[in-house]
Amino acid sequence: MRLELTDEQQMVQALARDFAQQEVKPIAAECDHEARYPHATVKRMGELGLLGITVPEGLGGGGADTMSYVLALEEVAVACASHAVVMSVNNSLVCAPIHRHGTPEQHERFLVPLASGRALGCFALTEPQAGSDATNQATLARQDGDHYVLDGRKVFVTNGREATAALVFAQTDVAKAHRGISAFLVEKGTPGFVVTKVQDKLGLRASDTAEFVFEECRVPAANRLGLEGEGFKIALKAIDGGRIGIAAQAVGIARAALEASVAYARERKAFGVPIGQHQMVQWMLADMATAVDAARLLTWRAATLKDAGRPYGRAASMAKLFASETAMRVATDGVQVHGGYGYIKEYPVERFFRDAKITQIYEGTSQIQRLVIARHLLEDE
Repeated sequence: MRLELTDEQQMVQALARDFAQQEVKPIAAECDHEARYPHATVKRMGELGLLGITVPEGLGGGGADTMSYVLALEEVAVACASHAVVMSVNNSLVCAPIHRHGTPEQHERFLVPLASGRALGCFALTEPQAGSDATNQATLARQDGDHYVLDGRKVFVTNGREATAALVFAQTDVAKAHRGISAFLVEKGTPGFVVTKVQDKLGLRASDTAEFVFEECRVPAANRLGLEGEGFKIALKAIDGGRIGIAAQAVGIARAALEASVAYARERKAFGVPIGQHQMVQWMLADMATAVDAARLLTWRAATLKDAGRPYGRAASMAKLFASETAMRVATDGVQVHGGYGYIKEYPVERFFRDAKITQIYEGTSQIQRLVIARHLLEDE
């Protein structure tokens, strides 16, 4: 694995850092406090090519590699994890599977607007009884002529309220279990497709997380992504790539907590000296910095394997597991370094603490990542 970034990768990283620090960071706390979706800066992400960064330029994207994607996503997450999850979902869970499995017509109709930032997508897999057990899909899709009719409910849909199109998974053949799940591109505004609720969350409060209900929702058969029964494979492949994105997001959150803690340790005095001169604080900062670097390297390894066309599922799970655990631990220590001030909203570490928790849960909990890693180990010869 190369540890030196190419000129192009450095350019993408610098572009994302400048945007994040100059345009996102100044509004992050306010958007979080008000649970306000940042329409203007999300639009800017699209204009800068950050919402379809790995999609070929001819299809509206940035034409960059996965490494460039994780570099950019980390920079955005340092400023605001909510912006980062909007970016991650649109790239990894929507654009990537459409690019991989879509027809030329679907590329033109859906992918080009999504990758160019003129539209926004969401990924609707989770249901009330189908979280970690994603095979337990209750949403049904029955074919009726040249349409499918969808009935069911989806929960925890990131970008759900703001998205213009949803990648929805439903059972087309219940008897085949997970082999009977198919994927559909459903446009917002389709009769029978209703956003019923937007969640009030602990963290990532500037991004929206919605619930969907489908009642006799007629979707053209031309909107089916891939073959009938391929939906679960499409979902798993998308989530594998998505885990690299969430790992990068977690690294960004952890880095933000570390940088805030180092700055605070230089300024805050106790017993006559800055607290950074006390060995107990120095050890905490040292452990935080080491964990952040280790998480970043695991994320870079997964991205490098993906770019090389090599199997990356185990590496993605390792990166997601370690980076999310690191984000939670470093954010917790960041609050501790700040003492009582870490517990109030005047300082950003309490936001980092709240944002970090979800990285251990979505796109596969830490427990599921351990199962995935173990299965890879036991199955590999």
